Amino acid sequence: QVQLVESGGGLVQPGGSLRLSCAASGSIFSIGTMGWYRQAPEKQRELVASIISGGTTNYADSVKGRFTISRDNAKNTAYLQMNSLKPEDTAVYYCNADIAIYYRDGVSSLRNYWGQGTQVTVSS
Repeated sequence: QVQLVESGGGLVQPGGSLRLSCAASGSIFSIGTMGWYRQAPEKQRELVASIISGGTTNYADSVKGRFTISRDNAKNTAYLQMNSLKPEDTAVYYCNADIAIYYRDGVSSLRNYWGQGTQVTVSS
């Protein structure tokens, strides 16, 4: 089995910064794309940023220039550095990853996993 565990959320004032972490654990063979999504109250979950294993990144227009996604492949961990935070960034942030796992007879294909979410609140 695989777990994605997010950390680093909290309350921050507008203009402040937070760094989210997402650690994958379990019988992991390889990890493909890792991403961060967010969901605000009464809104659809949306992609914030993603990064492939080779390091190429993709960002939502609303966070370009303010957020930076990165990953440490040796630690099976992804990060989201969030700067210049705005009240509209308030949401539950979810980690997502495509992971191939070991099982008794070999290795699986890439499967999609979600973390449990971490709350980010931007307010004065």
